[in-house]
Amino acid sequence: MSDVPFGFGPQDRDPDRDRDRDKPGGEGPQDPFGFGNLPGGGQFPGIPGMPGMPGGAGGPGGFDVGQLGQMLSQLGQMLSSAGQAGPGDGPVNYDLAAQMATQQLAQKTSSLTEAQRTAVADALKLAELWLDPATEFPSGATEYKAWTPTDWVKASMPTWKRLCDPVARRVSGAWVDGLPEEVRSAAGPMLAMIGQMGGLAFGSQLGSGLGQLAAEVLTSSEMGFPVGPDRTAALLPEAVEKFTAGLDRPASEVMIFLAAREAAHQRLFAHVPWLRERLLGAVEDYARGITVDTSRIEDMARQIDPSNPESIQEAMQSGMFEPQTTPEQKAALARLETLLALIEGWVDAVVAEAVGERLPGAGALRETLRRRRASGGPAEQAFASIVGLELRPRKLRAAAELWKLLEQERGIEGRDALWAHPDLLPLSDDLDDPAGFVNRRDLDDPIAELEKQFAAEAAEAAAAESTEASDSSEEPDDKGDDKGDEPGDAPTA
Repeated sequence: MSDVPFGFGPQDRDPDRDRDRDKPGGEGPQDPFGFGNLPGGGQFPGIPGMPGMPGGAGGPGGFDVGQLGQMLSQLGQMLSSAGQAGPGDGPVNYDLAAQMATQQLAQKTSSLTEAQRTAVADALKLAELWLDPATEFPSGATEYKAWTPTDWVKASMPTWKRLCDPVARRVSGAWVDGLPEEVRSAAGPMLAMIGQMGGLAFGSQLGSGLGQLAAEVLTSSEMGFPVGPDRTAALLPEAVEKFTAGLDRPASEVMIFLAAREAAHQRLFAHVPWLRERLLGAVEDYARGITVDTSRIEDMARQIDPSNPESIQEAMQSGMFEPQTTPEQKAALARLETLLALIEGWVDAVVAEAVGERLPGAGALRETLRRRRASGGPAEQAFASIVGLELRPRKLRAAAELWKLLEQERGIEGRDALWAHPDLLPLSDDLDDPAGFVNRRDLDDPIAELEKQFAAEAAEAAAAESTEASDSSEEPDDKGDDKGDEPGDAPTA
């Protein structure tokens, strides 16, 4: 896990700074609720214990007066939302997240021109033609869109709800569940209010992260899977132009290459119906493994005065609610990374096949995007701060090599047939030896191979059942022999 998710630490947490603040004279505790992501530096003016503004402990002497009204307005919106929130509103205030993200982007983006929209649509249509002979999957997109960053935020919000809810729900509930009963009883309505404020804090951090991510993301599938509506291929021209500015390639070439990657992702997810749920399920498995050290909570809860908000804030700042990484989480994260590597590797191999001879700079662009994806670019870092885990395909190169070898050995049809069922896909260990996987598996007919595997497992289960039945049938005979002694028989010495 890269960062503690949802307000349990600042997004730009620096381990050295965390160590320094424990030393005498070191920096004070950081904002634990994610309010540090609010506009204008985020610290609330005039609130004791909130550094960074006059009236807050340790605040600097001056600040931008022009931002004061904006921050007060934001605080009023948060408190108003807290009063309207109900118990069924969930662990994250997504309305606040969307509002903050769009406000953050308002001064940074402009409306798209008709020329930009046309360029995106033309690039996606051309990419679809080039992809047809490179994969068995037909076109997966029915709409081609050019998005502004604000469009991306709105279109992707349903997906972020699926990704963030499991993690936020576990984090927000784990520490409350760990409190002793007497503390929960004494706190009473305070716990509900803290829950609402937690939803606002999570929404604040999510909104800040989405605002940053939307300004950097290139396509709807930048994170490894489409975050927008089904069968909608989309590129963000403003981000593509910024990305192109750092490359020595024509803008049209970069646009077509990115369009090919977007279209390939759409084809895969449209024609492998279980894939999206498998990815989201891995995130949910990860969230279910989140635990909090309840013994530490019990020790420190005795020091909390429910009527004193400052004591609650001090407890939050102490790190007592930080989730602990479990073996189950590590296993879920490994499954997630492997699946992402297989997705990205397949897209990498298919796009290379489709555009390799058509775009002179395809090789250089391929390597640039590989490094951006594998090393964790701005989009990866922003996502890690939002959800609290890294969606990084660490074995991307090995996965691309595996798909390439499969195409050479089995053809395009045999390669793509592995997506017919999740049990056919390579495992993490297989990515360490792509050639071994290709040579080891009989993949001429993957479905037949899968049926053979199921039949073998069923035969093993039937044999085990038969053995158990045989053993149980012998037990009554033994008991019957014992009961067969005549009542008058003398007992054995």
